[in-house]
Amino acid sequence: MLYYYANTSHKLGLERLRRGAALLNRLNDKGEKTQLLVNDFRAGLVARELGVSEYVTIEGIQDIDAIAQNGDSIIIDSVEDDHGRLVKYCQDFDQVWRFAHDENDAPVHSEKVIPFDTVMVDDTFFEETSKEERILFFLGDSDYDKTILNNEAFFKAFDMELLLGNYFFVKYEDDLAKLFSTLHEPEEYEALIKTSSTIVTASSQTALEAKAAGAKVIYIVLPERELYAKSLLASYGIAIVDGFNSQVLEESIKDVQVNPMHTIQKIDITKVCV
Repeated sequence: MLYYYANTSHKLGLERLRRGAALLNRLNDKGEKTQLLVNDFRAGLVARELGVSEYVTIEGIQDIDAIAQNGDSIIIDSVEDDHGRLVKYCQDFDQVWRFAHDENDAPVHSEKVIPFDTVMVDDTFFEETSKEERILFFLGDSDYDKTILNNEAFFKAFDMELLLGNYFFVKYEDDLAKLFSTLHEPEEYEALIKTSSTIVTASSQTALEAKAAGAKVIYIVLPERELYAKSLLASYGIAIVDGFNSQVLEESIKDVQVNPMHTIQKIDITKVCV
């Protein structure tokens, strides 16, 4: 059995779940037996929406071996402190992979490190889909610190539609409705990412999915949210805006000349977990 642990929470959001689901869907298509591990019930429900039916909730990275058994293999997508648990995992499990935390990350024990620039986008986003003219904003699946509301002037300067996050609080939506022309429910995520002509987001995973779907994408850099380096996103033709800079965003939306150095490809599992 191959287990994939994706660190998820109200503060972290679901970026790691989304790229994990992309890989698990590809592995399942190949007949591999897999199991997703997440930290909360809501993440599991979203996993099902993404096509991953089998999941188990655990407290954190130190509890992986409460589910996985000797001889199994695991992929760890988390920046949590494992408190030395990784040593035991490398001893007990057949194969251990973990995602690099940055460009310079290297193996600490006998685990294999998945490079920081490894992009994983689900096959569904590569399907050719007609676009609707809209500017869609998606901060991420969580806004624990009310980042959107704290930048009210920025959002009022644009006519954007908001895709709500899975962890947004219900009463928060009433305040957000004053800043956007339309609010979309989290369940519309896939359809909106595939059909929106322009997408503005602070989620680097979403930026890559939107680019694969053929949208014009602007990525707002918020350091505490970075899953991928902004230079990597830029290489795929994603416009970069540092923070909530309305002037730069306006210029980026108007500018259609974003030339990619690289093209997002479907997942090659032989380059991820070998």
